Amino acid sequence: MQIGLVTLFPEMFSAITEHGISGRAIRSGLIELDYFNPRDFTADKHRTVDDKPFGGGPGMLMKTEPLLASIQAAKQALKARQLTGVPKVIYLSPQGRTLSQALIIELAQLDSMVMVCGRYQGIDSRVLASEIDEEISLGDFVISGGEIAAMALIDAMTRFQPGALGDAESAQQDSFSNGLLHSPEYTRPQSFAGQDVPKVLLSGDHEAIRLWRVKQSLGITWLKRPDLLQTMALDKEQEALLAQFIAEHKRQE
Repeated sequence: MQIGLVTLFPEMFSAITEHGISGRAIRSGLIELDYFNPRDFTADKHRTVDDKPFGGGPGMLMKTEPLLASIQAAKQALKARQLTGVPKVIYLSPQGRTLSQALIIELAQLDSMVMVCGRYQGIDSRVLASEIDEEISLGDFVISGGEIAAMALIDAMTRFQPGALGDAESAQQDSFSNGLLHSPEYTRPQSFAGQDVPKVLLSGDHEAIRLWRVKQSLGITWLKRPDLLQTMALDKEQEALLAQFIAEHKRQE
């Protein structure tokens, strides 16, 4: 996957290029990042990248000309490296579609994309209309720029690149991959802080372990994110396991 990053702060991305799963994927060539700094596309001696909004009001906007030039340069650079047409341009924005596991899986299938990391109060609406294919948001809150959101998206997509994870099934078992939260996990020691690992996990009975994990996943979702269950159509096995979990939970209250 090739990603062009339009950003005023390319150095911030060392957090994902130098560490963890994303760092290994980048070093091995599974992910390629290129940076396009609007400052490099300015025409004045001060390298100005912000401007006042028409109509007044607090804050500044990203200056239109260098932003537009940097986006177009990113598109041209990525297009030259592939045979599949113009890369998708994504603007990280609190007004965009909320990022979800399903959207991450969808985007992870792309060969290339340009991510525009906004700063200040945002960008000119005409740039949105002419250059941006999709706006994506981390959630209903505001951060100082799009770099952190872009890093989160890159890290999440990396998990779905073939060869990025030691176990190819790991990403498929993450929370939200099937619409539910992940079941509880345990490691050594077997007894810790007065609590023991559930006996079923030590039994070696793979079917019993599977059913336990499904039940716990449903139950944890019911406890922590009941809104997720409202949009799901459970099969008969899941309905029965969730009913068991709820009954057991109520007996323990």
